[in-house]
Amino acid sequence: MFTLKRKWMMSGLGIFATAALLAGCGSAAGGTTPTQQAQGQTTPASNNQGPVEIAFWHAMGGGLEPVIQELVSHFNSTHPNVHVTATFQGNYDDELNKFRQSGKEDGPDVIQVYDIGTRYMIDSGRIVPMQQFIDQSQFDLSKFEPNVLGYYSVDNKLYSMPFNTSNPVLYYNKDAFQKAGLDPNKPPRTYSEFAQDAQKLTVKNAAGTTTQYGAGIAIYGWFFEQELAEADALFADNNNGRTSRATAAVFNQSAGVNFVNWWKSMIDQGSMANLGRNTADTQKAFEDGKIAMTLDSTGGLTPIVDAVGNKFKVGVGYLPKPDNVPQDKGGVIIGGASLWITNSHPDKEEAAWEFVSWLSQPEQQALWHAKTGYFATRTDAYDQPIAQQFHQKYPQLEVAINQLHDTKLDYATQGALVGTMTQARQEVESAIESVLGGQQPTQQALDQAAQQISSQIKQYNLQTGK
Repeated sequence: MFTLKRKWMMSGLGIFATAALLAGCGSAAGGTTPTQQAQGQTTPASNNQGPVEIAFWHAMGGGLEPVIQELVSHFNSTHPNVHVTATFQGNYDDELNKFRQSGKEDGPDVIQVYDIGTRYMIDSGRIVPMQQFIDQSQFDLSKFEPNVLGYYSVDNKLYSMPFNTSNPVLYYNKDAFQKAGLDPNKPPRTYSEFAQDAQKLTVKNAAGTTTQYGAGIAIYGWFFEQELAEADALFADNNNGRTSRATAAVFNQSAGVNFVNWWKSMIDQGSMANLGRNTADTQKAFEDGKIAMTLDSTGGLTPIVDAVGNKFKVGVGYLPKPDNVPQDKGGVIIGGASLWITNSHPDKEEAAWEFVSWLSQPEQQALWHAKTGYFATRTDAYDQPIAQQFHQKYPQLEVAINQLHDTKLDYATQGALVGTMTQARQEVESAIESVLGGQQPTQQALDQAAQQISSQIKQYNLQTGK
């Protein structure tokens, strides 16, 4: 039986000890919703015109969409007073743009938004903080992952309900490790160990052509943010925008420079492949045995393991840390997305909460985890039989979950709240691309990116009146 290492580090953010467990899956019929309370309205105790219709927008395409539809169908069949229609709206960026362009009447009642959309959603004026429903219903959060709740909490208030959660891990080829004389059960934990292993894992043929690079990392801004957190360093000022609104980027200091220089040094040495920005290209290279180590999301664990099949054994390890950072400092930032309840239709908020709170129960979280590979948002979901069976098939998940639990929640690992984070990631990626390609030195590239992002943040704050 799979045994999960449990290391709960409850933070002082003040939202993780709600008093009583919610009876049933949703709030009682009748009463008033948070928006109606503010507007002096009341909610009828029943709806004689049929179930309350809830529009749910999501960004889960491909093999994830059938799982969403399965959950929604199950909810509808067991909740006759509410009917949810789930609609795929494209990728995260597409969905958020559609939300920006929609009016209250044609917008959703529940929307899934990726992690870096948090600041915008709070500033939009179009949502009801999840904390209001939690307090009104006395919904118990004590079994939820503290680090996951921490990301979506601002000023001790949970604004959205975590749903699909991931973080990055180190993937490595255990067979390649063994052939290189490395311990296949001991992945590198520091930058220097990673660089040394990458050199040993690099294989060339008789003609001098590299047939296997020691490593390859996609040029993805999320990995840069994660390595800042591993160094216990900040992306933005004002403690990543957590103690007051972010006004400038600060990632162009020693931690950011050190990470990019480390990356560039391995490319220069020929032990690291530069495969560009497309994460799918790096995944394919790893699955084909062309690179022996890579960084990728835990959300990709099951498809990566399945794609590798019998070609080699896939190992999973913690993200490497800078050598000067103790292993008990820093850690990973959660990724993925959360669910938001909008204020578009105050008379539907109670039904929307019924759906969101139902999705957050251990049975639904276990099914979602087992069928998608995303983390469960709550610890008791891992006790469900479907989750136990899933972990027996993919034991690598234990490492990924333990990495989350070993991460100390602080301002660095809580993640940056920046209203222009989508653009910021692109600026960082361009900077890294120019360094790895030899066009700019690291400090200059990161300084320019930080200056550009700071200007974008200032403009955003002015536009939102903050």
